[in-house]
Amino acid sequence: MDARKYTFQVSWSAEDQEFVATVLEFPSLSWLAEDRREALDGLLDLVEEVISDMEENGEKVPEPFGERRYSGRFNVRTSPSLHRELVMTARAEGVSLNTLVNQKLARA
Repeated sequence: MDARKYTFQVSWSAEDQEFVATVLEFPSLSWLAEDRREALDGLLDLVEEVISDMEENGEKVPEPFGERRYSGRFNVRTSPSLHRELVMTARAEGVSLNTLVNQKLARA
């Protein structure tokens, strides 16, 4: 697996007074450095080591989010009162419940 395909982020940590790099597919991993690029490079090297170790031990390596396929469907459980409110709002706006929820999610 190519470690560069994972979802990396680098941000400033006021607490540590350094940049911290994180990777969504490996939430327990991070790397601190004084320079943004050093933080990213350090974490990239660490992810490569972790992937190599996982492969050697026969462990399943997480698939990068960018390579995953999504159906566009997911189920949400909510309270009966919110469900009723959403159905009533959708009806009042002349749209389906699915359309209303999609519009609300897009604006979130």
